[in-house]
Amino acid sequence: MKILYSFQGTGNGHIARAQEIVPILKKYAAVDTLISGHQSQLKADFEVNFQYKGVSLLYNQTGGLSYRKTFTGNHFLKVIKDIQEIELSKYDLIINDYEPLTGWACKLKKLPMIELSHQASMLFKETPKPEKKDFLGELVLNYYVPSKKRIGFHFENYHPLIKKPVIRRKIRNLYPEKKGFYLVYLPSFSDENIIKILKKIPVEWKVFSKHSRLQFKENNVEIFPIDEIEYLKAFENCEGILCSAGFESPAEALFMDKKLFVIPIHNQYEQECNACALDRMGIPNSKVLKLEEIQDWVNSNQHHKVDYPDDIEEILVKEVLTL
Repeated sequence: MKILYSFQGTGNGHIARAQEIVPILKKYAAVDTLISGHQSQLKADFEVNFQYKGVSLLYNQTGGLSYRKTFTGNHFLKVIKDIQEIELSKYDLIINDYEPLTGWACKLKKLPMIELSHQASMLFKETPKPEKKDFLGELVLNYYVPSKKRIGFHFENYHPLIKKPVIRRKIRNLYPEKKGFYLVYLPSFSDENIIKILKKIPVEWKVFSKHSRLQFKENNVEIFPIDEIEYLKAFENCEGILCSAGFESPAEALFMDKKLFVIPIHNQYEQECNACALDRMGIPNSKVLKLEEIQDWVNSNQHHKVDYPDDIEEILVKEVLTL
């Protein structure tokens, strides 16, 4: 059996999940990998056979999705050409983690594909969403990667085809402690905006920034360039995590029993849906980086225990590779 595992390169969650799934797939089949997108700070620790620029979402300095930057920063004619020319006929199965090129190529060429992603969970009616639907956001979720067969991942099992998060081995192997400082990962915010707010809250902050190449400290806020080893060390020992409302980082924080506060990226509907789901679990969120709300969270005794089993191999064998 020959499989293509294609995944999205925007954000870090898709690569983190691929780091767990690809080695398992290689135990059962010959596997090639394909990535598209250009906004990830994590590097794949396995061979990537095909790489495309694809379509990435781009942001402004105040944490919002910028439609202007997204439109001007992507080459859509090249995307259409890649979809038409990408060769997939040699694969028995394409597994797709929210990757649009192979998604649309499979649809147009009627090739076998299953979507295996967090975004797939958004297409089930049981998944929590804000009362006010975002028409454009729903459109993106439905058509960014067209798929007929799908298995989703989410914070809870809202449907039989929605599984709990894939927690990467690098997180499962940590020995969490709480040493009083807080970790921050808000890649769509500028360092200046983060420092301006957090320096007013008298605890130690470790901010991992995609904007800075140098480590520096201003008052009680220390800025670190993206480095996975340093990030995991801070993740292991922090008191809590302040991050955007993506999927993998909040899921890992819950798994590690860390305090969690999320700020969904403005104009990104998927993150608003994630914040809605977390809100139902009792996890605080805000639309902006607001001093009073962050201070209240720091002063809180937040605790939320989750059970995220290490069952991704069982899911792959029983529900994916049998297709």
